[in-house]
Amino acid sequence: MSYAGHHTRTWGVLPVRSHGGNRCSEGEGSNMASDTKQRMIEGAVRLLAARGLHKTSFTEVLQATGAPRGSIYHHFPEGKDQLISLAVGQAGANAIDLMKTFEGQKAAEVADRFLSLWRNLLIMDDFRSGCSVLAVTVGTDSPELLGHASEVFSSWRAILTELLSAGGLHPSDAAGFAALLIASTEGAVAVSRAARSIEPFEFVADELVRRAALYPRV
Repeated sequence: MSYAGHHTRTWGVLPVRSHGGNRCSEGEGSNMASDTKQRMIEGAVRLLAARGLHKTSFTEVLQATGAPRGSIYHHFPEGKDQLISLAVGQAGANAIDLMKTFEGQKAAEVADRFLSLWRNLLIMDDFRSGCSVLAVTVGTDSPELLGHASEVFSSWRAILTELLSAGGLHPSDAAGFAALLIASTEGAVAVSRAARSIEPFEFVADELVRRAALYPRV
């Protein structure tokens, strides 16, 4: 989803920058160790969104976050899939945090705000980044990672269903439209990234908001 200002947490998409000489030394205490692990997870989220699964290596994560090399074995003893799994969960949680800010909005406004987060991502990151969870979905054949990605998408659908239902849609309409909203937006983001143009996204966004407004209210 999003990018600028308070929206940067969503799909974890910030420009990936090396911290250069600002590397932390090991043995700085449990709080620092916890901070290092979280920094690596969020760094992986950003890399997944911008470069995809296969280019999100431990080396790239270390370079992007400034974490010490020993952190790999200390925090992720099960290897890369452990880091990726945690990054998928982090991206999912970040998105839910933002979607919770839609509470109290009408259904069409929920759809519009959801779409606006993705629009911001595309424009402000110059079409370089997409969805971290989708990047894992299309890049892995691991049943565990695919299962985790599926759980995240399901959690997004669940909260959007609640928001749309509270915004006036019948529960069955809300569930169906939530699935349509997620799937259509993910596709629109991918197509706009390929075209390096917001136009494909806007065609889809306009249609989704129009549909949201046409559902009968309860």
